[in-house]
Amino acid sequence: MTSMDVWGAYSEAAALSLRFQCRPDETTAAGDSCPYALDHITGGMAFMRDLAPTIYRQRLVIEAYPAEPISALQITDYLSGLAPVLDMKGLIEPVTHRSDLYGWAGWTHWETSGAHFYAWEQPVLFYSVDIYTCKPFDPLVAVEYTTHFFGSATAEYKEF
Repeated sequence: MTSMDVWGAYSEAAALSLRFQCRPDETTAAGDSCPYALDHITGGMAFMRDLAPTIYRQRLVIEAYPAEPISALQITDYLSGLAPVLDMKGLIEPVTHRSDLYGWAGWTHWETSGAHFYAWEQPVLFYSVDIYTCKPFDPLVAVEYTTHFFGSATAEYKEF
């Protein structure tokens, strides 16, 4: 057993809740109290506390089926166009990479955070967009731009 007891349990709401806590009688080799003594660490959106309420954060996930397979150029064009649509300032050109197992991924960095893009061809033609910003934006504008750009008949989205 180490100086930390670690255990996990699922809550009734199916959110994972982990607890890390040093035993009360333990100290470091230097005699200090245990540096890992945390009252609790919780996870799952239902139980997540806002640890930085003075920092604005907005998140949006959009998922849909594209009309056709998505290319690296389309991902780059989409992410480049998303910035002005949401009134974000781009800091770099979008980056893309293809995994032979899982398909395309793309990322762009904005002054106020950024966006990730993932596209699959197998087992189903599908894409998922994660937008994270420290500046407010209209989620419906992002959904409309995204579905129009990829020719999606419909989309699912969640803001949190």
